[in-house]
Amino acid sequence: MIDIRQTPKYAKYLRKTGWQVVQLNHVSCFIKNIPVIGSIIKVQRPETIPLKKIEKLAMEHNAFQIIIEPKNKLDVKFLTANKYKESKSPFLPTKTLHLDLTKTNEELKQGLKKDARLAIRKNNQPSISELQLKDIERFRNAWKKAVNKKRYVPPLPHLMALKNTFGDKALFLITKDNSAGAIFLIGDRIAYYWQAFSNKEGRKNLAQYKIIWEGILKSKAKGSKILDFEGIYDERFPNKSWQGFSHFKKSFGGHEVEYPGVFTKIHLIEVFKKWKKSKRS
Repeated sequence: MIDIRQTPKYAKYLRKTGWQVVQLNHVSCFIKNIPVIGSIIKVQRPETIPLKKIEKLAMEHNAFQIIIEPKNKLDVKFLTANKYKESKSPFLPTKTLHLDLTKTNEELKQGLKKDARLAIRKNNQPSISELQLKDIERFRNAWKKAVNKKRYVPPLPHLMALKNTFGDKALFLITKDNSAGAIFLIGDRIAYYWQAFSNKEGRKNLAQYKIIWEGILKSKAKGSKILDFEGIYDERFPNKSWQGFSHFKKSFGGHEVEYPGVFTKIHLIEVFKKWKKSKRS
């Protein structure tokens, strides 16, 4: 099972949101042009790292930075041997939870912690709807109202592109009263608890517990073997704001999975030389 960021559908989605995507040995490399200074190249959780081809691609696109997020320690040794430096701020979550969806529904229910079971059974839990493409604006409007203005909410065209690209493998779940919602994405037999929101009422009603449970059942029904909770608190890269929702996610069971951080190489000198040469000609 490959990471969703290396699937064809994810590449198609990123193209729709302004990224270039180049395939090198079946590895998706994402390129973003930055006005004046060149571009960046991002490679996330690849199965292999065709480094020479990536660095050649960087020169072709005047990339001032290459960003690689490897899957394992062996890839880390390879990158550090080639003078890539670990960044203090990873882009992808470096620790997550995987829930085994090959279990029966009853086994999954038995794996829930007490607080999750009680929240899901609450009689006043609002019903959960799965939204279609025409309703994505409702989802975004509820999201915008629920969160602080400082928190990023993807623009409507990006959410539309996500649903358009993944189709029935992009689950936009929302409560009847719009108090909470979540997006689940399904890639190569792995479902991801992609993004979520809740307002004061949703938190009071513990609505996200019911939404995740619905997401588990729907993802399982669509053939997913694993649910990836897309990040929990990691002591290696401490962020105290992650501790609360990590406790919440752990109430659904699953086992912890660790990934390396992000490794980068700066190519400013090479890009400058190429830019200077182009000015002379």
